Amino acid sequence: MIDEHCLSKRVQAVKPSGIRKFFDLAAEKEGVISLGVGEPDFDTPWHIREAAIYSIEQGRTFYTANQGLLELRKEICRYLDRRFSLSYDPYKEVIVTVGGSEAIDITIRAIVDPGDEVIVLSPGYVAYEPSVTMAGAIPVVIELNEENQFKLKREQLKAAISEKTKALLINFPSNPTGGVMTKADYEEIVDVIQDSGIMVISDEIYAELTYGETHCSLANFPQIKDQVILISGFSKAFAMTGWRLGYVCAHPVFIKAMNKIHQYIIMSAPTAAQYGAIEGLRNGLDHVKEMRDSYQTRRNFIVNGFNQIGLKTHMPQGAFYIFPCIKNTGMSSEEFCAALLEDQLVACVPGTAFGQAGEGFIRVSYAYSIDEIKAALIKIKAFLVKLSLCDG
Repeated sequence: MIDEHCLSKRVQAVKPSGIRKFFDLAAEKEGVISLGVGEPDFDTPWHIREAAIYSIEQGRTFYTANQGLLELRKEICRYLDRRFSLSYDPYKEVIVTVGGSEAIDITIRAIVDPGDEVIVLSPGYVAYEPSVTMAGAIPVVIELNEENQFKLKREQLKAAISEKTKALLINFPSNPTGGVMTKADYEEIVDVIQDSGIMVISDEIYAELTYGETHCSLANFPQIKDQVILISGFSKAFAMTGWRLGYVCAHPVFIKAMNKIHQYIIMSAPTAAQYGAIEGLRNGLDHVKEMRDSYQTRRNFIVNGFNQIGLKTHMPQGAFYIFPCIKNTGMSSEEFCAALLEDQLVACVPGTAFGQAGEGFIRVSYAYSIDEIKAALIKIKAFLVKLSLCDG
């Protein structure tokens, strides 16, 4: 008989995505205003699409090198140098992946053995803990809090490190909180990382969507650069989610190991997408700035709107999410989102989709037009009026 006993225990231990659950619920209803999707509402700029189309027309439809087109790897290195003062060797220290998701997966699998511990942050992106679990390692959770603007603090990191700790997995700017770590914030933990010898997996997919200080990476600190594995990609800043293109920059020892996994399970990232990305890196940063400026305007509008209707929201300094507190409603995060969807046809994501530290919060994306955000705020206010938590 075929049942769950036929499945891997590691896979059975992984819960389905809490984000997908609410997407599926919203899809069953007509007229839903969704603030749940973590995806730019901009089309990929035409010059990027045109470059990919041209590559197909020219017959460039074959596998590339496992690590990706050398031309693209060189452009990635030039981009990181001029934007964030990060220096990498395109021959030995870069691999192009199928999105940031594959990058996270092969990074974890390349460095952990069963029983190793990987420190993850909560609230955090839904894929991190499952990726650790499916690699046979043990997630050790640090709970971040709103009082510290969802930053990782020195004392928290020190307390979480044990003899079994192999790596720390971080994501700043953060999905779902919009929190960032500044250079000063990182300076407080650099010696802890250096002294412990742990690896750092740093998912910086939202680096271009930073609204305060210029984005800083732990790889900017030379004393620990070799311990840092930097992950990024083209989905968010270049509005290329469906193109599925990411990359990893790290010490050659790590890249060589990742490439072994990559070449067996993937072979190479999509060829046309790689040519599009080359064009984006060479000529697309003005479009990135335009999108970032638009997100910042929307951020200011939606934060003000949520605070006015009584759902306290800190001002995120990165990404395109806010993380409002809904504790004053007396509902759990799941109860609130389910009731809001049923009553007002507005879809948000429960904070618990991102870990138990997300209880009492919801994730709201502002990768939508101002008109859509306005319409959603009117409906959310009406919902709160029904709960006697807001004046009509």
